Amino acid sequence: MSQAADRYQRLSSTAPGRFLVGRLGLPESTPLRRYEPGQPLLDGPALVGGVPEHRLLTTVERVLQDANVTTLAAAAEDGASTPIAAAIFDASGITTSEDLHALRDFFSPLISRIAPSGRLLVLGTPPEHAADRRHAVAQRALEGFVRSAAKELRHGATGQLVYVAPGAEEDLESTLRFLLSSKSAYVSGQVVRISSADWTAPADWDKPQAGRIAVVTGASRGIGAAIAETLARDGAHVVAVDIPAAGEALATVANAIGGSALALDITAADAPAALAAYLQERHGGVDVVVHNAGITRDRTLARMKPERWDAVLDVNLSAQERLNDALLLGDLIGEGGRIVTVSSIGGIAGNRGQTNYGASKAGVIGIVETLAPELAQRGATINAVAPGFIETQMTAAMPLFVREAGRRMSSLAQGGLPIDVAEAIAWFASPASGGVNGNVVRVCGQSLIGA
Repeated sequence: MSQAADRYQRLSSTAPGRFLVGRLGLPESTPLRRYEPGQPLLDGPALVGGVPEHRLLTTVERVLQDANVTTLAAAAEDGASTPIAAAIFDASGITTSEDLHALRDFFSPLISRIAPSGRLLVLGTPPEHAADRRHAVAQRALEGFVRSAAKELRHGATGQLVYVAPGAEEDLESTLRFLLSSKSAYVSGQVVRISSADWTAPADWDKPQAGRIAVVTGASRGIGAAIAETLARDGAHVVAVDIPAAGEALATVANAIGGSALALDITAADAPAALAAYLQERHGGVDVVVHNAGITRDRTLARMKPERWDAVLDVNLSAQERLNDALLLGDLIGEGGRIVTVSSIGGIAGNRGQTNYGASKAGVIGIVETLAPELAQRGATINAVAPGFIETQMTAAMPLFVREAGRRMSSLAQGGLPIDVAEAIAWFASPASGGVNGNVVRVCGQSLIGA
C-alpha cells in the first residue's frame, strides 16, 4: 500500500485543502522526505548550540562536516529567519533544573524556522550516569521537553533525544546520521541510549553492510520484504526466510535482491537446528538476524480460544527465543553481530482484542532487555523497533473510519510505510551501531496512543 492511497493527505497538500484544514483545525498531514540513494544527509543548514559544559558538539560538528552539511552557530543567527534543516542542542552539561532554561533560550526563536521534514535533536547524559542527584533530575527532564517540542513541530519535522554515556562520544555517529537523515522520516519523540562499545566505521556509509550476511524472517511480503530489500541495498547478502506456503513470493523477493530463499516454518521443532546448520554450512555464521515474522489472531479475552493464543505467542515470541538460543549456543553470532526484533506499540500501550498479540510483543521487549547485557559481552547488540500504524495489506483492509483514525492519531498525522520500519532496522543492524544496545524505538510518527 503506497502513501498515495492517503486521500486526506493529497487533499490537505493543495491550497484549498490547506485553507480548509487550517479553518477547521484538522490535523496537518505533510508528505515526508524519504531517503533515496545519493541524497544528502540534510537538504539545508544545521544550527548547533549547547551549554558551555558540552561534551558532544565536537562529534556533531565533525559528522556534519564529513557529510558536507553547512553548520551555523546560534549566536550568529540572532534575528535571522532563514529556514534550517536541523536544530541540534548539546544539553549534556545541564547539571541543575535551573539551567534547563537553556533549552527555551535556544529553541524558542528557532522552532518555527525548522524546515519541512526538518529535525530537532537534543543530546544529553543518561540520568544513570549523572554526577549527582540534581544532575540526574535535570537530564531526566529532557525527555518531557523533547516529546512535547516534537508535538509542536509542523510540516513533517521530527524531534528526538539521544542520551550518550560518558566515554561514548564517538559512538554517536551512526545514530546521528540516522536521526538527521530522511531515513528516520516516521520516527519522532523517541529516546535513544548510546553506550561505549567497539565498532568499525564502514568504508562507505551508503553500503554499511558490505560483505555481511543477514537473515530476515517473514520476508515474503510487506514489512519483511522491505527489510530484506533495504539490507541488500546496504550491501548485505540476505537470507530471506518464510513458511513453505509462501515459497513463490519468497523466491521472488530473494531473486530480486540477489539473496537466498529459505523456506522454513520457524515454529517447527527442528527449525532452530535447521537454520543454524544452514548458516554454518553456507556462510560460516551470520552477522545480522532480523526477527520480523509475526501474526495476529484477534479476539477479546472472553472469546480467546487456546489455539489462537498459542499460535500468536509461538510465532511472535517463543520461536524467536528458540532461534536465538540455537544461534548463540552455536556461536554463529559473533563480534559485531546484530539482532533486531520487531515489537509493536501494541506491546507498549495494548490494544483491545489483542491480549495474545500484546503479550507477545511486550515479551519481545523482554528479549531485548534480558539479552542486551549478554550480547554486549560478545561485542554484539540487540534492539527492537515498535511500529505503529503502517500502510500494509492488513491496514488497507480495515474499515474506513478505523483506518483514518489510525493514520491521524500521531504527530505526523499519517500512516508510516514499510520502508520506515526497514530503515530503522538497518540503522540498528549497522556495524557502526555498536554503542546502540538494548533500545526499543517506536516507528509510529509519535503516536498519541501510549505516548
